Amino acid sequence: MTANGGEGKPTHAAVWTAKLNRYLRSPSTRMAAFGGLLTYLSYAYAHGSWANPVLIGVSIFIGAFLPSYAKLSNKAELWANNRFGFVTVGRLGRFTPQLAFNLVIFWLMLWGDALNRLGMASVGGIAGAAVVTTLASQGTQYLGGYLVARGVGDANRNTLVGILVNVVLAGLGTAGVPGAREAFLLTGFGLGGALFAVGLLSDLRSGMAPKGGIGLFFGTFNPFHNSHLGLLRLAIEQRGLDKVIIHPVLIPKLHVDAFRKGEIRVGRLQDGFQIYEKTDMADSNVDYFPTGNVFLPPETRVALIDLALAEAGMADKVEVAVYPDIYYGKGFQGVIAEIKRRHPGVRLHIIHGTDFGGMLVRQIADECGWIYPWCILRRDQVSATAIRRGAKGMTPPIVTDVLDQISQDLPTVSAGGRRFRNDNGVLTERN
Repeated sequence: MTANGGEGKPTHAAVWTAKLNRYLRSPSTRMAAFGGLLTYLSYAYAHGSWANPVLIGVSIFIGAFLPSYAKLSNKAELWANNRFGFVTVGRLGRFTPQLAFNLVIFWLMLWGDALNRLGMASVGGIAGAAVVTTLASQGTQYLGGYLVARGVGDANRNTLVGILVNVVLAGLGTAGVPGAREAFLLTGFGLGGALFAVGLLSDLRSGMAPKGGIGLFFGTFNPFHNSHLGLLRLAIEQRGLDKVIIHPVLIPKLHVDAFRKGEIRVGRLQDGFQIYEKTDMADSNVDYFPTGNVFLPPETRVALIDLALAEAGMADKVEVAVYPDIYYGKGFQGVIAEIKRRHPGVRLHIIHGTDFGGMLVRQIADECGWIYPWCILRRDQVSATAIRRGAKGMTPPIVTDVLDQISQDLPTVSAGGRRFRNDNGVLTERN
């Protein structure tokens, strides 16, 4: 039973109690609490500091703060990506605040006699331990992102798992435990170094890409807007592309899993858009909607792309490909493999922006072979988010017209000489 205010609305106390309950039920919260315990056990066992008050305090802090730390790490990388557009800079954006955090933590624990000084000296003291820990953390978090790109887990929770693995290695490695020190250094310089090497190679490919071949353009296109057309024209011109293949996101694996678990639902329909919302079963520490919670159905987004390309006279240079079985089974990795199969030996370029979705696509492409990134720093203020919030003048005329017809809930939508049945925003072409 919920306590209500004078007008039947929940009181502030009831709202905060509900939020606290969701936070405490969150798997990420429990995982973080386990991380705090794991921090204590790893360092107390390895360094013999079971009763050390500084270690106890640090462990409690980590257990409480870890979910926020994971979110902040992801946001720092996203900020750097949006600002500069280089993978290496984005990873430095994640690395720098984590390094500062680790420097403070190791200094506190060494100052409080929670650490074995000889063990710390064997890995380079405070600075060495912080650098190796941060590099190792970057590597394990990258593996978490690698899994996200394949539909396993979500960005924040996978980051959290990566951090927990690193906690054990750092605790044992900084104490000089036989084998653990070597594993700690190898994980740090191996995984972390490989991570930055992959990013640097990606940036070099982006800046030194040869001309010719096929461009790949993946995204939600929710909806397709003027900047998408501009990006296509510019990429075709600058890279001398023979054509571009567009494959839209259908329903992301994150949402498929969350729907199945009852963590999110379609709360309502508005002007043909589906409004997703979290349920009481949702994990309060998971970002279910990194690109927003308002979506046109996949069928409608595909139709809008087709119509806009035809209107712009670009249908001969841009192919809209939809491989639903491959996409739902293997994600964009599978889509890229299918395109390679259909176009053997052809040079491929990935077209992307610097938002969360764009950089995730870049990471997927980097893992699928020698694909040349074409990155654009968006500064034109045109965005699908603004359009979904009601901004005008940002979509091609035919897209504007179709969205207007959908918002009127017309049973048949006509555009570009084509007719579509409209079922609550889902467009199906009539024969």
